Amino acid sequence: MLKYLRIAEGKLVNAQHDQAQVLVYVTPTEQEKKYLVETLKLDEHTLNSALDPDELSRLEFEPEHAALIYKRPRNYSSEDQFLFKVASTGVFLFKDFMIIVLADDAPLFEGRGFGKIASLQDVFLRMLYRSVFHYEEHLRVINMISDQLEQEVNRTMDNKHLVSLFTLQKSLVYYLNAITSNLRLIDKLKIHAPRLGFSAENQEFLDDLVIETTQCQEQASVHSQVLSGLMDARVGVVNNNLNVLMKTLTLVMIFIMLPQLVVSIFSMNVDLPFEAPVGPGEERKLLPFVWVMVISAVSIGLTWLFLRFKKLS
Repeated sequence: MLKYLRIAEGKLVNAQHDQAQVLVYVTPTEQEKKYLVETLKLDEHTLNSALDPDELSRLEFEPEHAALIYKRPRNYSSEDQFLFKVASTGVFLFKDFMIIVLADDAPLFEGRGFGKIASLQDVFLRMLYRSVFHYEEHLRVINMISDQLEQEVNRTMDNKHLVSLFTLQKSLVYYLNAITSNLRLIDKLKIHAPRLGFSAENQEFLDDLVIETTQCQEQASVHSQVLSGLMDARVGVVNNNLNVLMKTLTLVMIFIMLPQLVVSIFSMNVDLPFEAPVGPGEERKLLPFVWVMVISAVSIGLTWLFLRFKKLS
């Protein structure tokens, strides 16, 4: 999919092909890739890197343009199963126009920052700021989800909740790496600001962007450390609950086995009072049966006292 945009009255609006200043390629076809490489002289490796979610942020200079790749969070859906993913976006900045290449359709130009645009450099810097804001939104959502999952883990010992927490922790690691990579890119932009045609206002915006990105990085790091610590604690709690359950079942088995042992020893030599006499003139004796029951009860009581003394029950 191809979109044509231009700057008009401080905003990005749709435009015709011959008036477009910003060309957005969403999942470009092979024919479009061929046009970008052969006609517009984009580096093929850099173009493919813009579609690779594992590519790091970087800045490169070509004879006719500057190539930039930065990391942004992908839109989350319920099918992701608590896995928040990142994606790469390629920006190829020419003198009079700019090409944006991305693997999925994303709202790149939303937010208040796109209300006052004067140049292509403004567009790119606002895109970076938009990605930082998007990361912060997702971090808040991750924090809310982790709180809910912690309550579920406390209530039940279902593995799926622990797996979901592990997935959130994995997402935070991805986000932290992506934000750190973007921060290195912004540092390079500050160094090469004159070569990229950044104005004084653009450079001031870059300083603000460094602060925002650093704060976002620290926030992601704190969330990752807290969730990692909570995961260790939750796993310990689950293991402790399992140990308590196994201990309870073992005690139950002991209390069942002792009277069974006593009854097994005397069962062949003791008459049951509920059975009829074997022959005429014979009577069933109740006293031996009572003694067996008393011994069984005493064995249970002594075992209970022993466990209480040892503080095992």
